[in-house]
Amino acid sequence: MYGNPYGSMLAQYYMMQRQMNSNVRFFHASPNAPAADVYVNDNIIIKNILFKELSSYLPVPTGNYNVKIYPAGTKNDAIVDTMVYIPEKAVYTIAAVGKAPDISLYPIQEPISPNRSGVSCVRFIHLSSDASAMDVIFPDDSVAFSNVPFKGISSYACTQPGTYTFRITPSGTSDSATTVSDTPLDVNTFYTLYLVGVPEENSELDAVLVSELR
Repeated sequence: MYGNPYGSMLAQYYMMQRQMNSNVRFFHASPNAPAADVYVNDNIIIKNILFKELSSYLPVPTGNYNVKIYPAGTKNDAIVDTMVYIPEKAVYTIAAVGKAPDISLYPIQEPISPNRSGVSCVRFIHLSSDASAMDVIFPDDSVAFSNVPFKGISSYACTQPGTYTFRITPSGTSDSATTVSDTPLDVNTFYTLYLVGVPEENSELDAVLVSELR
């Protein structure tokens, strides 16, 4: 028997499609926006995501996508309505940044290759639209990242696995804007330290440290 050549071709096609998939997650980083539902091409994919929360990674084929964000439980008066292009075989965190009514999506690319360095690697991304440029201070008081502005993305700094405290300060000062305390960093892992919030009365800056897709 010769088998079904079309079945084999179809299997190869689906395998190729899986290989071309990218991975995307959403990050609610808008401090005055409500809990939100995220729609892609008018299909709801994330429900009730809160400020400072990240969704799970979602596999998606490369292409252009219409992304709408609504207050959770509604489908009126979109907070965001925009197009996003996802390239082939990429990993992205798409952050909703800024304050209402001026919220936009900020696609942040992540490494596509695993971290096999034997160490932990951390970068810093500034997502507080009202805050000045920032420095990040390691526990030994060395400056890991300096003068990072809004939407600035540092390079990765790698260190031995362990438990760390990071201080985030206005650039060139020793005044802590916020601190991430006693955070474990695992071997062979990429991390991003995000600055969010607003430096205003009755509010505060905060930081979110998250691992990236392995």
